[in-house]
Amino acid sequence: MSQATVLYDAPGPRARARSRTISIVGLLAVLGLLGWVTWRLAQPQVAVNGNVTPGMLDPSRWDVLGYAEVWQYLGRGAWNTIRAAAVAMVGAMLLGMLFAFGRLAESALVRVPVSVILEFFRGMPVLLMMLFILLVASTGAFWAVVIALIIYNGAIVGEALRAGILALNKGQREAGLSIGLTPVRTRLMIEFPQAFTQMLPILVAQMVVLLKDTSLGYIVAYPELAKTVKDASTFYGNRYLFTFWVVAVVIYLAINLSVSWFGRRMARFAAARGGRAGGAVAAVAAVDAGGGGDGAMGAASGAPGAERPS
Repeated sequence: MSQATVLYDAPGPRARARSRTISIVGLLAVLGLLGWVTWRLAQPQVAVNGNVTPGMLDPSRWDVLGYAEVWQYLGRGAWNTIRAAAVAMVGAMLLGMLFAFGRLAESALVRVPVSVILEFFRGMPVLLMMLFILLVASTGAFWAVVIALIIYNGAIVGEALRAGILALNKGQREAGLSIGLTPVRTRLMIEFPQAFTQMLPILVAQMVVLLKDTSLGYIVAYPELAKTVKDASTFYGNRYLFTFWVVAVVIYLAINLSVSWFGRRMARFAAARGGRAGGAVAAVAAVDAGGGGDGAMGAASGAPGAERPS
């Protein structure tokens, strides 16, 4: 027996045929565009002064990739990109947790200043922060890039975590407090793990943005991948500029796809773990409060059954 659709009617024969036709036409259009771009890149390039140079796909523009020192140089640039991004990711997560703590504080003396600071950091361009840190603090290129990325992305992560915590059922926090946890430990042990799970797609997307923003380190002379590609094209000649940038694009895609894959794995692991232990804390809180079996079931679902009956 087929499963009936709820939000829309199942497509009929004409709709399916029309969908197939549109898909085939779209695929042919994309293939045609790719073929035209490939043909244009393969054509010889005519400069303003009339000089003719080989096309971008000519083998003479790609022979430089046969040298081992080229890959070693590009590898160092990729490693510098990964190193700066990894340190900045950890720092941004920790700073984001602090921002979320401050934004959710009950005292206005903490909440208001943190909100002002967070909005200031969110509105500042990352490049300006890199230049300011480099020129004022004299930290060196690496730490100028890392600290600027931590500050900016930490503000974004903090807002995401705050939204994730506010989306939780209030019974989660009440359950932690009822079993004797302090407000801080309740936030760390119960609310933050669930907020991370809920906001993981946003956090992973922000980490990909952070990784791409490491290319701004080129402006402060940090030898990341983009600067390495520019230096390599200057050393070997501008005829290899397209070649080096294609290699850089492939490396960036490989790193970003790896981060996205790791984020999906974390999401599946967290979902599986949360499914096994989702109501454990709430159930313990209900038993501690003397609610019995019905109270435990109510607390696990966020219902007021976890409260002590009068």
